[in-house]
Amino acid sequence: MLNLVLFGPPGAGKGTQSQKLIEKYGLIHLSTGDLLRGEISQGTALGLEAKKLMDEGLLVPDAVVIGMISNKLDANKDGKGFIFDGFPRTVAQAEALDALLESKKSAISGMIALEVNDDELERRLLLRGKDSGRPDDANPEVIRKRIHEYNSKTAPVADFYKGQNKFKSINGIGTVDEIFGAICGIIGAWKNK
Repeated sequence: MLNLVLFGPPGAGKGTQSQKLIEKYGLIHLSTGDLLRGEISQGTALGLEAKKLMDEGLLVPDAVVIGMISNKLDANKDGKGFIFDGFPRTVAQAEALDALLESKKSAISGMIALEVNDDELERRLLLRGKDSGRPDDANPEVIRKRIHEYNSKTAPVADFYKGQNKFKSINGIGTVDEIFGAICGIIGAWKNK
């Protein structure tokens, strides 16, 4: 089973690359953002709380996210693997995800980080905000706060996976196909170990 963490700040291109990886490898997309937006659109209590935090550029509590992930894993026991998009965002989440996967007799295969500078991220997110209507992508102040949250809280997760020899990074600036080719090269090397 291929369990891949696609890593990078908001606007790095994780969603775009995830779609291509799903098609090529038959993976199940596990985007915490999509799970949360689903709860928000359904108007659940969880969704309303999540929306409030997301609109402020803050992260949703770990226990809530781990619970949603566990349900998604259980609903797809026969899958070829999962692509984790936007999770884990902290070392505590990475540890919780490892424990959750171990309890289900699985593990993370590796993490691939898309590296993109902050100015390019802000430009991409503002464009996405105009196209998608997502309020968290339309406000430069909220965007900067999200990037700061990523840099201060999420980037240490890379060290967690480096310690397990499961981390690779690539340049997230280039054509979609160039970036996809680099990701597939890394996955190919992992599969051939």
